[in-house]
Amino acid sequence: MAERMREARDTMKDMFFIFEIDKEDYGVEVAFVKEIISMQNITRVPKMPHFIEGITNLRGDLIGVLDVRKRFGKEPKEYDEETCIVVIEFNKYTLGLIVDGVKAAQTIEAENVSPPPNAKLNSYNQFIRNIGKVGNSVKLLLDLERFLEQ
Repeated sequence: MAERMREARDTMKDMFFIFEIDKEDYGVEVAFVKEIISMQNITRVPKMPHFIEGITNLRGDLIGVLDVRKRFGKEPKEYDEETCIVVIEFNKYTLGLIVDGVKAAQTIEAENVSPPPNAKLNSYNQFIRNIGKVGNSVKLLLDLERFLEQ
């Protein structure tokens, strides 16, 4: 049993779930992604940080929902048919991330992953752990621990 779990982790080691915010590609480790759901009714909760949209009922479980655009300090965008919620499990918490759209799971080999430049390129560079190079494109890989801090 332990051997099979280790093999499953090794298989997912270089796998990232890619989503889009403002025509830029971002990724989180596939191991943290529980599911992708369409937009749900969200109940606002008073006195929450501006990027927390509220809570939603996911098959009987209440989960917090965070708007990734707002967390990055980007201009709000009206939700459309591409907008969805990526449900993640991280540090024993289940949380929904509102994203502009989803791409797919993608393998990014370790030799194609590098740390971000030292220069602060934008206001949300602090949330980027690494940068993945895939062909001629770049995937910004999130540091979920920093991203989820208040």
